[in-house]
Amino acid sequence: MSNKRSNSFRRAILQGGRQLRGAGALGEEVGLGLSQRLVRHIAYETLPREIDRKWYFDSYTCCPPPWLILAITIAEVAVFMYYGLQLDRWVLQVSSPHFLRGPLPYHPQLRIQAWRYLSYAFMHAGIEHLGLNMAMQLLVGVPLEMVHGALRIGLVYACGVLAGSLAVSVTDMTAPVVGSSGGVYALVSAHLANVVMNWSGMKCQFKLFRMAMALVCMSVEFGRAVWLRFYPPAFPPCPNPSFVAHLGGVMVGLTLGVVVLQNYEQRLQEQSLFWIFFSVYFLFVLCAVFWNVFAYSLLDVRLPPTP
Repeated sequence: MSNKRSNSFRRAILQGGRQLRGAGALGEEVGLGLSQRLVRHIAYETLPREIDRKWYFDSYTCCPPPWLILAITIAEVAVFMYYGLQLDRWVLQVSSPHFLRGPLPYHPQLRIQAWRYLSYAFMHAGIEHLGLNMAMQLLVGVPLEMVHGALRIGLVYACGVLAGSLAVSVTDMTAPVVGSSGGVYALVSAHLANVVMNWSGMKCQFKLFRMAMALVCMSVEFGRAVWLRFYPPAFPPCPNPSFVAHLGGVMVGLTLGVVVLQNYEQRLQEQSLFWIFFSVYFLFVLCAVFWNVFAYSLLDVRLPPTP
């Protein structure tokens, strides 16, 4: 049976049409193995309703495993290691004259190369950039993928990455962009908003403290990005990478991401709110594409030279 339930099936559950294993709360079950305790912990971390937690606990089989976030993280580390060896620099790699010459980072002069609007996520400005993003990505992304699946989490992540680069191309038109912050902030923002909206139902331990720590990590990373953007560039006139991608990811998380995470028990195609937010997102992408095609020449924007 699919892990995503239809509206009619949800109503049947709420009316007592389905008997879940065990009469007590999931947290009261004893004699669980290590893997079962981990699955139970993930259920309490991410799902606000006891009936959904029990459904997830009973149906989770770890097949397929949460491979997507792990694969993205491994790819990001591999790219960072490659450039670290190539540039012989691990902190503030962006200060190297060869950093932006690769095929991955977004650069306004090369915006016609459409893959850069997504591939920039695999490059990072330095180990301090990669470390914060990787920590948030693994601590939040892997549990969410275990519950909601690779397709849903991949959708939120990819939409956050794309929104980040397009937001930079519209609002910070002369700046390049690197880093997975758009996708990471989309996931973290969606999860935090879901916790706040279902505060009484969320039974994770120390949730207020953990929310505060997540916001601190996000603020530190965003502050680092703002500082770097306005720090004098090592090779003018090319500016340092933009911080606007973070804000694009947050907007995706607070709209499209919240709808995805709130509807664990229902198919997304049955949710009118999902289609509303997805339509708004598609309209934004369409407008940003036209902006990139026409606005730069109409506004006579002076772009930095090609790296």
